[in-house]
Amino acid sequence: MKKHVLSLIVLLMPLSVLAAPPQQPKAEGIESPNYVWNADKGEKKEILKLKGNAERGKEAYQGCQGCHKPTGAGIPDGTYPQLAGQHASVLIKQMADTREGRRDNPKMFPFAGKHVVTPQEIADIAVYLQNMKIPRDNGKGPGNALALGKDLYSKDCLTCHGDNGEGNAGKFYPVLAGQHFKYLAREIRDIRDGRRRNANPKMVKVVKDYTGAEAEAVADYMSRLLMPERAAEK
Repeated sequence: MKKHVLSLIVLLMPLSVLAAPPQQPKAEGIESPNYVWNADKGEKKEILKLKGNAERGKEAYQGCQGCHKPTGAGIPDGTYPQLAGQHASVLIKQMADTREGRRDNPKMFPFAGKHVVTPQEIADIAVYLQNMKIPRDNGKGPGNALALGKDLYSKDCLTCHGDNGEGNAGKFYPVLAGQHFKYLAREIRDIRDGRRRNANPKMVKVVKDYTGAEAEAVADYMSRLLMPERAAEK
């Protein structure tokens, strides 16, 4: 009897429940000669036209906080990045790149794909996160090569990311202040090695000759940057 009831339930379930979740698409990335970083088109362009609402964003963000935490702090081991205080423009670009397949992130796609989150919800979430204060207790490195890290940052990173790691919202350069050391080190290596398919070619040129030790040194230095106007209280 139980077997027959179970079979009936399965038959009555909608196809959307029974179907496998959509797979992340794959768009042309930096490996393609046709790749244009941050092209002014596609879903990113459409979302940027929308007015985000932080109150709605707080509600929509509930689907993200399992990984990125209610405070937007992510995880210090770098598994999930710190998002609080990030520029809305950067968040929108990275979400659009993931949804369209320029940034490979199979873990995130099931929660952020077009089948789950609307463009308006992305605009709302981005504003909500941008308004959050950046935690001060982010994951930091060993601190044994900060002089080297500072030198590399001053030479290679400061022009785009600023003295305090504040980035540039208009140019889609991310806030680095408060980001986890292990996440930063991994992303630098991925950009250097071609695994970050939506990378800025200018940054690829900057880090292409970095050794592993240099990547870790500059990541350690960046993880200690403080953006006063967006930093949480001690």
